[in-house]
Amino acid sequence: MRLFRDAGHLFRLAGLFAFGTLFILTIRSFLVPRTFGEYGHYRGAAIAEVAAHPARFAGHQTCETCHTDVAQTKAAGKHAQVNCEACHGPQAKHADDPSSVDPGKPDTAVLCVRCHEASAARPKDFPQVNAGDHSGGVPCQTCHQPHSPAIGSASAPASAAGGTK
Repeated sequence: MRLFRDAGHLFRLAGLFAFGTLFILTIRSFLVPRTFGEYGHYRGAAIAEVAAHPARFAGHQTCETCHTDVAQTKAAGKHAQVNCEACHGPQAKHADDPSSVDPGKPDTAVLCVRCHEASAARPKDFPQVNAGDHSGGVPCQTCHQPHSPAIGSASAPASAAGGTK
């Protein structure tokens, strides 16, 4: 009696699996970058690629060098720990050449709500408002000075409110 009497179909199936495995490994070698796994479960070359991008953020220390009056107002207010570019966006180009790049003034009716819209997920002691009921769409700087937002502080100097030199 033959042990593997009709084993031809099993050998064909094993050959098909072997071919499929080789095919998948060959395709994978073309699709997976060579530096994948070099520093963990990601592409090692990505570090150099990201480092090659030009800097977009100047850092709040750079802003405070020229805008000392705004920095003093902000340091005394509730936004002392908020970096300038969190609200004003990346300003490296402005820092490099202030006369050629105007950073613009953010729309406080939209910007402030990003952090201060009422949400159960925020800490109870964090200032929260329902923007529609609170201001009816009126910009926040009408009543609040953005760099030191206590009520009634909107009468601060124009340089502090506008963020100019």
